[in-house]
Amino acid sequence: MLSLRQFQQFLAVAETMNFRRAAERLNMAQPPLTTAIRLMEEELGVRLFERTNRITGLTAAGEVLQEEGRRAILQAERAVALAKRAGEGSIGTLRIGFVASAVRHLVPRIIAAFRQTHPMVVLELEEATTARQIAAIMADRMDVGIVALPIPGDAEPHISTSLLMDSRLIAAIPADHPLAFDPSSPLPLAALANESWVLFPGGEGPGLYATILRACAEAGFSPRVGQRAVQMETIGGLVAAGLGVALVPELFRSSTREGVVFRDLDGAGTPIPYRVGLAWQTERSSAVLSSFLQSMSGFKQSNSVR
Repeated sequence: MLSLRQFQQFLAVAETMNFRRAAERLNMAQPPLTTAIRLMEEELGVRLFERTNRITGLTAAGEVLQEEGRRAILQAERAVALAKRAGEGSIGTLRIGFVASAVRHLVPRIIAAFRQTHPMVVLELEEATTARQIAAIMADRMDVGIVALPIPGDAEPHISTSLLMDSRLIAAIPADHPLAFDPSSPLPLAALANESWVLFPGGEGPGLYATILRACAEAGFSPRVGQRAVQMETIGGLVAAGLGVALVPELFRSSTREGVVFRDLDGAGTPIPYRVGLAWQTERSSAVLSSFLQSMSGFKQSNSVR
């Protein structure tokens, strides 16, 4: 099998039709180049050049080898370039999970920002709750997740996190409910003590669930859960249907949902933080993941919300 060096030597001679000029191009002496071409012909068992006292042209075998040799050199150069890009995190595949509440305000901007600088990275996106993302990251089915913080305590030794957005929760109340009147003034969290709540299952977002229960406890009550739903958008729909009150991220205030009034919260137990961040397995990394995390370091600073 011919080496890339032999292809380069052959192509230099084929393109110059002169051993001296080819040797100069290759930065080598002429006699070793002449010997290399002779040995190449012997190895292949064919003549590559038509000769008299000088080279006059390529044989049919030489013409084929010239075309294929150029392709071999280009492919080798491409392989080297791709290997370098892979090592730099510029190509590859990144499996990203995200909570549904991040779809509207964070995910499009994060993906657009990363694709702008890493267009050759293939992104595999999957919507999942925080708990399911953490499980997938731990099992190496996902590289990084956009999750609601904090993460479960038992995952902390194995999962690293980085803050993307720092916001708070507000009350979502059916529009015809007495507590929906005067939406411009803050509502004490304790005012929701006797209401039926729409809340997500604790196992799907244990960190945020614990944060909500702790806030309610500080306000002197435990929420009476009448309905459960996993996604914040679904929770908002159930509130609009009059099935209960809920706490949703402040950014939901900008959404146009008929039948729901949003009110700020004050008093004991407030403000209730709503933080979204990145999560990845501490002991497992890749060049693509490192590039993604690096690109997000500036994103989180410009997207904090209080």
